[in-house]
Amino acid sequence: MKRLDLGNEKISKLIKKFAIPCVISMIVAALYNIVDQIFIGWSDAGAFGNAATNIVYPFTVISLAFALLIGDGAAALFNLSLGAKDKEKANKTISNGLVLLIFMSIILTIIGLVFNKQILSIFGGNPNEKECYNFAKEYLRIICYGLPFYIIGQGLNASIRSDGSPKYAMFATIIGAISNIILDPIFIFVFNMSVKGAAIATIIGQILTFIISIFYFRKSKSFKINKHSIKLDKEICKKIVSLGLASLITQLAIVIIIAVANNLIGKYGYLTIASSGRAYGVVTPLAVIGICMKVFGIVVSVVIGVSLGGMPIIGYNMGAGNIKRVKETIKYIILTNLIIGIIAFILFEFFPTFIINIFGSDNSIEYLEYAKYCLNIFLGGIVLTCLIKTISILLQSMGSSFKSTILALARDVIFFVPAIVLIATLSHSVVTMLWSAVVADVLAFITGIVLLKQEFSNVKK
Repeated sequence: MKRLDLGNEKISKLIKKFAIPCVISMIVAALYNIVDQIFIGWSDAGAFGNAATNIVYPFTVISLAFALLIGDGAAALFNLSLGAKDKEKANKTISNGLVLLIFMSIILTIIGLVFNKQILSIFGGNPNEKECYNFAKEYLRIICYGLPFYIIGQGLNASIRSDGSPKYAMFATIIGAISNIILDPIFIFVFNMSVKGAAIATIIGQILTFIISIFYFRKSKSFKINKHSIKLDKEICKKIVSLGLASLITQLAIVIIIAVANNLIGKYGYLTIASSGRAYGVVTPLAVIGICMKVFGIVVSVVIGVSLGGMPIIGYNMGAGNIKRVKETIKYIILTNLIIGIIAFILFEFFPTFIINIFGSDNSIEYLEYAKYCLNIFLGGIVLTCLIKTISILLQSMGSSFKSTILALARDVIFFVPAIVLIATLSHSVVTMLWSAVVADVLAFITGIVLLKQEFSNVKK
């Protein structure tokens, strides 16, 4: 951190140093799932395979949510401690975070393997849709074997970045993703392993990321892990969880969205008639929603990457009491993410067919039609979504975990869930229900602006 003067160096320069590697890391991390979706879409499994991965996807997001709960929380507390010149606390924060990541990875792996049928049922898996269900069951089982490596690797990424090594964090993630991209077509097409091959390729990449991340502890700059620091400190663990809660909620909100949407599709998919005169059914909307959420995830990953890139700067200057630099950093991040949101909006509204064809070209009329509706409507409020996610992380960086958590809940739980359930129930349509996302975006954006203004009024100018 000595080579990066967070208290004096030009803000735009600092953000680029942290944000660019962070954005690449986030995009690459998102590619783990989206690459599987692309290759599966071009395989014999087709829409059935993509629908299956959509059913399993929420559980992988849950795993990531707990990884970020601990990882982002530890990183935020680490930066605040460094800014306050409390090196001992900073050291214990990273060490305690690692122990918590190990415990959490073991617990989630056991849950995934023991309660696999229940997990599939919660997220829209229907044994009556036999081909899709069997793909989902197999994919989930294999993915669970790699969860410890995935959770620890992703959780450590934030700590490495906050230690002043964003490029190393990026490298660790990229190696795993490149491995996945190379191995996916080999296992899926050469070895003819279909969905199973995609799962195996994914966990191999996760293992590589884990190994590289663990090796970082031999060259860390501002912390050292030893017998003293690794002993769990109750207050530090509570603060880690408190500061990381917004990251947990942000990810769990995605799980709730998919779970609710998948179950509503199962209920109303055969009641919604496409322009062809045939019902959309269940498999087609499940596959399309899954693809749209992955595309959505890419955009959000960029936004979160930019926002997290500013976290060390904001956290350090908050700890040092330099509020002017905090405000300047926030303005820069918001403007950057606004531009990203506008670009995404243009792509979703004017080039939906191009985007959906990336995931396979042998698609039915119903498939393409529903995909267009999803990109145009469901992701129609993407500009506001980008700003909502930005504000949530900015509040977290400023140490206001409560406001950050409230905002994370507002968009995806408080507003979205009631809206989609109400609209779907009244319309009996899996198309009309897509407007719930726009409603949630508008209401959550207003909430975010209010919370950010309140936070600024509470800090010393």
